[in-house]
Amino acid sequence: MATNKESKENLHKKNKHQNGYNFEELCKIYPALTEFVFINKFNTETIDFANPKAVKAINTALLFTYGIHHWEFPDENLCPPIPGRVDYIHYLYDLLTASKITNDIRVLDVGTGANCIYPLLGNSVYNWNFVGTDCDKKSLECASTIIKENKLSKFIQLQLQSDTTHIFEGILTKEDKFSAAMCNPPFYKSQEDAMQANARKLEGLGKVDVGRNFGGKQQELWYNGGEKAFAHTFLYESSHFKTNCFWFTSLVSKKENAESMIPSLKKLGATEIKTIPMHQGNKVTRIVAWTFLSKEEQLNW
Repeated sequence: MATNKESKENLHKKNKHQNGYNFEELCKIYPALTEFVFINKFNTETIDFANPKAVKAINTALLFTYGIHHWEFPDENLCPPIPGRVDYIHYLYDLLTASKITNDIRVLDVGTGANCIYPLLGNSVYNWNFVGTDCDKKSLECASTIIKENKLSKFIQLQLQSDTTHIFEGILTKEDKFSAAMCNPPFYKSQEDAMQANARKLEGLGKVDVGRNFGGKQQELWYNGGEKAFAHTFLYESSHFKTNCFWFTSLVSKKENAESMIPSLKKLGATEIKTIPMHQGNKVTRIVAWTFLSKEEQLNW
């Protein structure tokens, strides 16, 4: 008998996907997924994770379990895997709770993208309010439609970053207050770098190169100088808005890039720096979190 579970090891303890995917239930709530499900050589129900349409279908189905019933965006945009994205939300919740920030949570999502995934999940799971920023107008138009169709305009606002050389400049004002800022930055240095990484992933899946199975446009995938350059721009600009945000956080894929941030943050006056590991099967990434607030400012937040 075929099982209907996909192993998702080492996710956050609150992540409801940690025991895998129940394809029978997912196909019931999102019938469009059915055509992509098959039984593999291990007699297990699965999908072809090298197929972009199958990947989008499974993640759309997963979002239905969060009460998100409209999630349409161009195939050229990044299609994020839901289990990993909601993990960031759960770890951010832990960080805020440890700092006794439990009410009226307002989060700044840097680079929200056409899929608007972090605001959707953060609002669904924890009822947080969000401001999502992006430098691409078309992406924000898609995100806006998703927000409206899911009746979330009261909880999620969007803002265009008109200067691609900046992250917080032009977005934050002196009056803004956020419980946290979050970001899933571009990992690659160039389009060539991103495509080579995708080719290696597909080779590991035993597939020829059929394009990115998770999609992705330039601003979603690569940045001049890569992840390290983006991270240091992010942390430097955060120092200009020290009291506007309790916690600044960013995903960082490479350990050495995370380590390089610590001395820079100390020089800029960070009062606390945390590195939070995230394990998803064989993949290890981390959240780097920092605050510039003094103990007194934290207590009076």
